[in-house]
Amino acid sequence: MSELKVPVDLLPSDPRFGSGPSRIRREVIQALAAPGSVMGTSHRKPPVKDVVHSIRSGLAELYRLPAGYEVALGNGGATLFWSMAACSLVAHRSANGVYGSFSRKFATTLQKAPFLADPAIFEAPAGRLALPRAAHAVGTYAWAQNETSTGVVAPVQRPEGIDESALVLIDATSAAGGVDADISATDAYYFSPQKNFASDGGLWVAVLSPAAIARSADLTSSARWVPDILNLTLAVENSRKDQTLNTPAIATLVMLEAQISWLLEHGGMAWAANRTHTSSGVLYRWAQDNPLTSPFVQDPALRSPVVVTIDLDHSIDSAQLCAIARENGILDIEPYRGLGRNQIRVGTFSSVDPEDVRALVACLDWILERMPRVGA
Repeated sequence: MSELKVPVDLLPSDPRFGSGPSRIRREVIQALAAPGSVMGTSHRKPPVKDVVHSIRSGLAELYRLPAGYEVALGNGGATLFWSMAACSLVAHRSANGVYGSFSRKFATTLQKAPFLADPAIFEAPAGRLALPRAAHAVGTYAWAQNETSTGVVAPVQRPEGIDESALVLIDATSAAGGVDADISATDAYYFSPQKNFASDGGLWVAVLSPAAIARSADLTSSARWVPDILNLTLAVENSRKDQTLNTPAIATLVMLEAQISWLLEHGGMAWAANRTHTSSGVLYRWAQDNPLTSPFVQDPALRSPVVVTIDLDHSIDSAQLCAIARENGILDIEPYRGLGRNQIRVGTFSSVDPEDVRALVACLDWILERMPRVGA
């Protein structure tokens, strides 16, 4: 145990800075056990179906959905949706932007599907961005709006020159609810709700265009065998009834609804995007000004407002820094395990108060001034 004890008056009011799952507002947790809670009731009955309806209508308002777009949801997280997309949205071949662990995982899922051709891969090293471009025999284009592993944010737009019938799939797991997007540029804007939407995993949500819904109906009614859990058309049919195919985690639904309502009450996506930009800006300015730190993503235009990755000088042991922080109650600033870099990673999702980020910076300064140096 370290003898370094951060002064109490420096500590953030809420010390949780994980990049997933993110902090859940305490009043939401308390509401789960409040009188009248739907916890422990049937997901096929009106009280829970009302929650699902509120989620769907709230997301439609939050993202200003174009005519014909629908919100669908189902069991499993974004990982399951990758397999669902392979079965229900990709007809023959996709083109994928790969620039981190999670964008790579979706490309790998499509590559392993025995009924699909190998995807066209557009790849960049960690910390940079590669978007898919128009490619031969490609009917689906996919990338992540925010690469959680590296802290790279990507634009949401239709690639130039692609066929009008091509679909654009955006993994928005760590961006939705904290980074705005033009939904009309997408056909499936999907996420699991454990980041900006401050809920638990085990659920996927997708905003679908009429073209995506039609593509799914065509593929799932063809000779291709699709398991029910991976059948997007079946999920859409259930969503229209404000339910999921199988029993969902009710708490996840309740927390998601509460966060959507909270975001709308405070000003919607404009407010959320400004809040995450403010929080992440505190960290990026600190990383640039402190001689012991630097932003991992070098291009300012690519720096995520919701997942901030910061490299540390070789004289600072990131594992020791994170351990000292944890001993002082500051949680989950460890780097992404797959990068293997001497760095920290801080979630600045919508639920994170910018004042807590300012307090975090003060605590990190205090620790860095006092912790032992590598090789000293």
